[in-house]
Amino acid sequence: MLNRTIAPQSNAIEQIHLLEPQHKTLGNGCQLYWFDSGGQELVRIEWVFANLRFDPARPLLNPATNSLLTEGTSQLTASQIAEQVDYCGAFLQADYGFDHSQVTLYTLNKHLGATLPIIKDMLTDSVYPEKELQTYIRNQQQKLQVSLQKNDMVARRLFNKAVYGNTLYGLTAEAEDYQQLNREHLLAHFKQMYQPGNCTLFVAGKIDNGLLAQLETMFGDEWPAASATADITQPEAQPATEHFYFKEKPDALQSAIRMGTLTVNRTHPDFPALQVLNTVLGGYFGSRLMANIREDKGYTYGIGSGVTSLKQCGSLFIASEVGADVCRDAVKEIEKEINLLRTELITEEELSLVRNYMLGSLLGSLENVFSHADKFKNVFYSGLNNAYYSRYTEVVKTVTAEELQRLANTYLNFDGFYKVIAGKY
Repeated sequence: MLNRTIAPQSNAIEQIHLLEPQHKTLGNGCQLYWFDSGGQELVRIEWVFANLRFDPARPLLNPATNSLLTEGTSQLTASQIAEQVDYCGAFLQADYGFDHSQVTLYTLNKHLGATLPIIKDMLTDSVYPEKELQTYIRNQQQKLQVSLQKNDMVARRLFNKAVYGNTLYGLTAEAEDYQQLNREHLLAHFKQMYQPGNCTLFVAGKIDNGLLAQLETMFGDEWPAASATADITQPEAQPATEHFYFKEKPDALQSAIRMGTLTVNRTHPDFPALQVLNTVLGGYFGSRLMANIREDKGYTYGIGSGVTSLKQCGSLFIASEVGADVCRDAVKEIEKEINLLRTELITEEELSLVRNYMLGSLLGSLENVFSHADKFKNVFYSGLNNAYYSRYTEVVKTVTAEELQRLANTYLNFDGFYKVIAGKY
């Protein structure tokens, strides 16, 4: 009989096992990685392209070129693309990120013959119709107007600009930037960026020789290499000299707080332990910032911190929206929590809780083959491989309170943080 007075047995997580991809370089230079799960007849295919070098004179070319990929080719209109994909029960989207842009297709294997030619058409023959471009410009300008009414968005824009400067990472689009977009520039950007030598294909799901042959033919043999190499170099982050920014909104009921600093990215030996330190500070619901500023003081519904790993750099940030009347007090409490990490050792009890949370989160995130592919992509673009996660796991299990205090004194200098307030202060 089940005895509900006895807790179920739990065991420490010893190892995380990740699927390793198979790899092939296609004849045109396109890189192909695949993760075979067998099982259901479903596949996810991602065409990932490194963004071209940031041009301050035309700052929106990377995101706009990607966003408009699905808006028509010389053979298919935007509505025809959407209808044909929907008819197959597939899902297609174009996504823009700081370092990369991508096209993602989810489809049943039996519909690959119908869906893959659509993607090929988009990647080789997008025409950026003037009508769709003008619609995009109007929509984005309207969205920007709405976003600028939100304190958290204003604070995020100011923070990114201060920390990263005039780079892809610090891009804060203005209405007039959208007006600069024109079809000629988009087509030139498209031709340079969306080429085989700048493409990495990640495939996950039910994979057989027939699928691989289709990909190799369509995106290898039939996709000619470009004559010029894509310029994917990027300028280094240019942090501002000013460290405090206040955007006043007299009628604000809440103030948005965003603060942080440049740190290191995933390639640095400190990064895994810095993730542990961040989790203690504000990286989960039981963090110190949540316990103090939400649970104890009641200043906010939520507050958190995070570490980012980008190609050129990394950063740590803290973000929250608090009652306008307690904004100054909230900032003081954030400073207090940071200084405690610099001056007092984390207890073994708290550290054990954070270790279990982080390892459990990693294990829980590996729910299917798509998750394994995502984990690989995270490290692949840092020039690493899945061995990173073995080192990460070991650091989480063994990092000491003394080491975390050292990292706090290295990276958590509150006086050197960029601090942004939008609302009242």
